[in-house]
Amino acid sequence: QVQLVESGGGLAQAGDSLTLSCVFSGGIFNDYAMAWFRQGPGKEREFVAGFSWPDFTRHYAGAVKGRFTVSRADTVGTVYLLITALKPEDSGVYYCAAASHHNGPTMVPRDMDYWGPGTLITVSP
Repeated sequence: QVQLVESGGGLAQAGDSLTLSCVFSGGIFNDYAMAWFRQGPGKEREFVAGFSWPDFTRHYAGAVKGRFTVSRADTVGTVYLLITALKPEDSGVYYCAAASHHNGPTMVPRDMDYWGPGTLITVSP
């Protein structure tokens, strides 16, 4: 059974940077598209960044391009999300998700097979 565990969230001030990590276990890492989603207070869960399968092309939501960078370390089955120039509207729970053999450039929550429990980011002005 695939398991995902996020870490790296916390309290931050506007303008700060944070790096989130997601550790994958229980499956073959390279069989999955991997993505980060976020859910702000009172909002729907939305895609922010990820890797499609099988070529692991990076994809970003338009609203975060230039500030968010997704990366991966295949040897340790980990996906990272670097967030720079944090804004209060970046606050929310950030989830890591995996989709088996998902080869489309877009990822929405219903595409994903596994989810981590999430890590909370709170950005103060």
